[in-house]
Amino acid sequence: MGIPRNTGGGEGVVSVDMLSERATIMRDALLKSQSITDNVVNILGSFDHRLSALETAMRPTQIRTHAIRMAHGNIDKTLKAAEVILSQFDISRQAEVKILKGPHEDLESYLQAIDQLRSNIRFFSNNKSFKSSDGVLNHANSLLSKAISKLEEEFKQLLLSYSQPIEPDRLFECLPNSMRPSSSPGHQDSSGKNRHSNAEQNGAENAVYTPPTLIPPRILPLLHDLAQHMVQAGHQQQFVKIYRETRSPVLEESLRNLGVEKLSKDDVQKMQWEVLEAKIGNWIHFMRIAVKLLFAGERKVCDQILEGFDSLNDQCFAEVTTASVAVLLSFGDAIAKSKRSPEKLFVLLDMYEILRELHSEIESLFRGKACIEIRESAFGLTKQLAQTAQETFSDFEEAVEKDATKTAVSDGTVHPLTSYVINYVKFLFDYQSTLKQLFQEFEGGDSNSQLAAVTMRIMQALQTNLDGKSKQYKDTALTHLFLMNNIHYMVRSVRRSEAKDLLGDDWVQRHRRVVQQHANQYKRNAWAKILQCLSIQGLTSSGGSNSGSVDGQNSSGVSRSIVKDRLKIFNVQFEELHQRQTQWAVPDTELRESLRLAVAEILLPAYRSFIKRFGPLVESGKNAQKYIRYSADDLDRMLGEFFEGKTLNEPKR
Repeated sequence: MGIPRNTGGGEGVVSVDMLSERATIMRDALLKSQSITDNVVNILGSFDHRLSALETAMRPTQIRTHAIRMAHGNIDKTLKAAEVILSQFDISRQAEVKILKGPHEDLESYLQAIDQLRSNIRFFSNNKSFKSSDGVLNHANSLLSKAISKLEEEFKQLLLSYSQPIEPDRLFECLPNSMRPSSSPGHQDSSGKNRHSNAEQNGAENAVYTPPTLIPPRILPLLHDLAQHMVQAGHQQQFVKIYRETRSPVLEESLRNLGVEKLSKDDVQKMQWEVLEAKIGNWIHFMRIAVKLLFAGERKVCDQILEGFDSLNDQCFAEVTTASVAVLLSFGDAIAKSKRSPEKLFVLLDMYEILRELHSEIESLFRGKACIEIRESAFGLTKQLAQTAQETFSDFEEAVEKDATKTAVSDGTVHPLTSYVINYVKFLFDYQSTLKQLFQEFEGGDSNSQLAAVTMRIMQALQTNLDGKSKQYKDTALTHLFLMNNIHYMVRSVRRSEAKDLLGDDWVQRHRRVVQQHANQYKRNAWAKILQCLSIQGLTSSGGSNSGSVDGQNSSGVSRSIVKDRLKIFNVQFEELHQRQTQWAVPDTELRESLRLAVAEILLPAYRSFIKRFGPLVESGKNAQKYIRYSADDLDRMLGEFFEGKTLNEPKR
């Protein structure tokens, strides 16, 4: 506060007194306030002491309260854990009830029970502190083992009840129309060429095969669920055993019903060729059906039942098919390893072709490590058949050249060896692509030129052999007729087949000239002697003159007796030629007529000329018909009887 200034003496004293008074009051107030503060501090100190005492007194109560709260929390947790444990006991009891009933009544519920039981086992395995967990686990595992055993039995019964052999008729319905047999499976067409042609036709059509339904689709999901539980339980081997023992016999029976036989190498060796050829034809048909229908159907079933278990899938498929594949391949192996012979080449090529055709499907169906032996067996047989076919082909070329058949054709016609070899070569051209593949595999290089070279070698080998056979004839004219017939047959056959494109026009023209050369040689050797009878040389008698004589001569000095002798010899020789050469044969109509015409063109003009010039000498004497026995027309008619291949007893036409 402001101190008033002293304006006067009295007033100044008053002011100081007032100020002093106020200061005293303030000092008293401060003292009093200090006393109160001290009292309050004392009171508060006393209060703090009391609070400390109270807190000390209350601490046991606080501790007990916290303990109670903690106990409540633990009780809650324990109750919840107990509820979980009790619920697991409930689950276990419910699963046990379902499992004891078995899977037959309600398979879906049974499978759920197994899942519940597995969950139960996982729970107690993770809660080993529970004093009864070991006992519970032992009981649950025992129950699960029983459940899986019942499951195995259910799987086995279910699979067995729906596993039936497929009848042949059902399989044939799955084939493309062009492949369906018109008769029973034991009577398939066994002709190698026909089979081959059919195969090419079907390949060109991109024929569709529809594998049969081996197990109803509605059953497959159930089988899949059963399989899944068995595998999850670690029962893979039991599963494989059940699957193999159920499906494998059914597949084998399906093949037996189709006509597949188990034949050994000895069985094959003992069979007559016609029987064996028919069986090979059937085998080719069976291989196609087995791979494209039966094995494809089995793989489809396996894939659906064991979806998600690839290695086990492959193992089961291998186990089911091994025996059936072995039966099929063993027959092929027996053929491939049997004694080689030329007629086997075509069936070997047929068998090789079907395995080549099925190669990609075999690779696809028999995939994975478990099927490696089956794949290798099939591909091994393919190589074995190729090798045997190649060796048989080489054998054939050698056999043609060295054929020592003593069967001579007395009439000079086409030799059986010629027709056999030419037919063989024509059949080979139905297998051009296959043969080229063989050459490519074994020799490399240009397979087209190789096939041409081999064909030419076979033709040359045949000609070499025919040259040898022609020397069996004592009559040189027949030798040339024989060679003319056979080489003409070769040329004509080549011109009418695909061999012409491979051998070329040059080969054809060259061999046509050879045919003509033999025809000319035949005419020279067969008719030269008789044509000498119609020659004017030697007709003039020695010392002849223009005057008449007892022998009789014309103005040219020709002796009648010599003309008569010539005509007698001509008649005898012609009749001999007629008798012999009507038994000779020229089977080709065009060639036969051509040869008759060629003979007529040299014989008839010479005969007409001789008769016209010297006939009057004979006609003027006695028994003219004894010497001029035939007219030119008679000879022409008789020439028309040549090369007919008549027997001696056959009447003249």
